Amino acid sequence: MLSSIVPSSRSILPKNSNLCRHFVKHLSSHPTKRFLIPTHSSRNLTCLSRAAIPSINTASRSFPPCLSVRSASMASQSTTSVHDFTVKDARGNDVDLSIYKGKVLLIVNVASQCGLTNSNYTELSQIYEKYKDQGFEILAFPCNQFGGQEPGTNEEIMQFACTRFKAEYPIFDKVDVNGDNAAPIYKFLKSSKGGLFGDSIKWNFSKFLVDKEGHVVDRYAPTTSPLSIEKDVKKLLGVAK
Repeated sequence: MLSSIVPSSRSILPKNSNLCRHFVKHLSSHPTKRFLIPTHSSRNLTCLSRAAIPSINTASRSFPPCLSVRSASMASQSTTSVHDFTVKDARGNDVDLSIYKGKVLLIVNVASQCGLTNSNYTELSQIYEKYKDQGFEILAFPCNQFGGQEPGTNEEIMQFACTRFKAEYPIFDKVDVNGDNAAPIYKFLKSSKGGLFGDSIKWNFSKFLVDKEGHVVDRYAPTTSPLSIEKDVKKLLGVAK
């Protein structure tokens, strides 16, 4: 490979999943032309010529020359922890989840009009009160995807949870947890811990337990009561039995 600075008129290949196909197509059409291949940052460009890559099989789906240019950068960008995400709170402000480093988290999709609402909200408040000073945090994400049982605004949801159930833990912006518009944090949670019948969230009050490093260690069904998870919470907190 040849590294150099070329005029701005040089072709810069699109940064997307078809990077390699575009690269091969243009190299074939312009054997002497040089192209800028973006790794991940526009400040770090690698210039390649036809001579730098003597043989490329355009019929193959594997394009090692292109992939090798970006592999190190892509690896460094991979998401491995809940702490890598930023979400919105109920007032629309960004919350960097890295603020929860060193804490054990229970992440729950909540709803106000579900048959599981009373028991779950009650026990969530009980377990939070018991362990909040020992490094335990609950992150509640309202979701209206299951039976339309969370139709209210963020303000109405917060008033309901905080007034009726004395919820002191953070309640975030309403999100989708399934489908194309699922919140990135939920895509990560589901990919980290699939359910018994697939990755999709099945109903309100599905629960994910996250360790102090931000790794998902367990997943619980909507019908699993928060207090029944207490032993797992204590284990991650290092609390004596």
